[in-house]
Amino acid sequence: MTLRAILMGAMMALASPLAANPPSVPGVDAPELAALGSDAVGYRTLNFVHRQQPDFQAGELTSAPVPLKDRTLVVSLWYPAAATDAPRATYKASFWGEPPKPPVAYTVPGLAGRDAPAVGSNRPLVIVSHGYSNAPAAMSWLTENLASKGYVVAAIHHEDPNPYVISADKRAAPNYHRPQDIAFVAAALKASLGAQIDPDRIALIGFSQGGYGVITAGGASLDPDGPNMSLVAGGYLRRIARGAAKAADIRVPGVKAIVALAPAGGGPVGAWGAAGLAEISAPLLLIAGEFDATVGYNRAAKAFFEGAVNSERTLLTFKQAGHAIGLNPAPPEMRGGLWDLDWFADPVWRTDRVNAINLHFITAFLDVHLRGKMERRSYLQVPVERANDGTWDAPAGTPWQAYSPGGPGVSLWKGFQRGHARGLELRHLQPGESDRHE
Repeated sequence: MTLRAILMGAMMALASPLAANPPSVPGVDAPELAALGSDAVGYRTLNFVHRQQPDFQAGELTSAPVPLKDRTLVVSLWYPAAATDAPRATYKASFWGEPPKPPVAYTVPGLAGRDAPAVGSNRPLVIVSHGYSNAPAAMSWLTENLASKGYVVAAIHHEDPNPYVISADKRAAPNYHRPQDIAFVAAALKASLGAQIDPDRIALIGFSQGGYGVITAGGASLDPDGPNMSLVAGGYLRRIARGAAKAADIRVPGVKAIVALAPAGGGPVGAWGAAGLAEISAPLLLIAGEFDATVGYNRAAKAFFEGAVNSERTLLTFKQAGHAIGLNPAPPEMRGGLWDLDWFADPVWRTDRVNAINLHFITAFLDVHLRGKMERRSYLQVPVERANDGTWDAPAGTPWQAYSPGGPGVSLWKGFQRGHARGLELRHLQPGESDRHE
């Protein structure tokens, strides 16, 4: 059975007034590289236990030592699989409701076959870290799509606390847990997946708080003198900061690419400082909304782009967009109120459109840096920084849906359709190169 047949069967099974296609399936206006790959996709879950980790949610921590407990981490795994008749996955999660309302549960249709047999070996590994109090179920637009292109994709369930009902010190716990979780899971996956993955070809992808996590685990050292150090109880953040004995514990060996969508970690309580950002050597793709009121733009993604001076880095900006650029389109259950909808939806940009554009650039970026497909650089090093300025005098008879071929005389970004490269900016810097916009 081909992937196309599996997908068509899944779509027919989902046919109902409220059902939608799996978010990993791009629409007709998606740029070229967003399309599904040729592999069928399997899905399963793994469980790892990180022994004796600080429990920042326990009791009053202002004076007492932080108690320790085993931290259980569930990991959702997507991978290239044998085409089977295995049941299609339906992903379930819940997000915190508007206080004082309870959490809102939702489901997301998938195309992956549950526990389908894996195929192939030596696959590149992609580790995904979700946003604060989000869930991997809300990022299946990315995880399933990349698995169909031959990547093994592992998304961590970080089990964040409810940020709306706890004190500031407890709310800051993910500043410690994120890079710890990522580094621990990376090591556990290398041990458990064996020949299925190549341990020296790893990409880290994170959204929001997950963006902070992957930038840190990918090489940026935490500033020991920064204001963030006082946010986490027991001085634990200082134990993993630059120069500390345990700083190496939050590094992931073998990282060849980092993708951070709307990353946290900037601003007046910046996590790394200039010295920390300069320690990133892996190629870095930053994706952000110009009007991100949650983590900021100038103080976050733009500042990280300028500060990661020893990395080859790319900054994709969605003009007029806010923070909601990393999740699936809102499920039906999350459309009943504005609070719920705003987890997923930008007020200006269509979410499925944002996802498709992200998939296009993330695919090119990973293919270049994890697979050595240097021809994909032409999708990243665009002829004009502002997509609105691109043109293509297509030959007569060219189908309207055709993708820009790039090349001489064509400034419409390669892989975009006419009339569908708008509101975007893409900037690129090599290691050691300064930002000419400064």
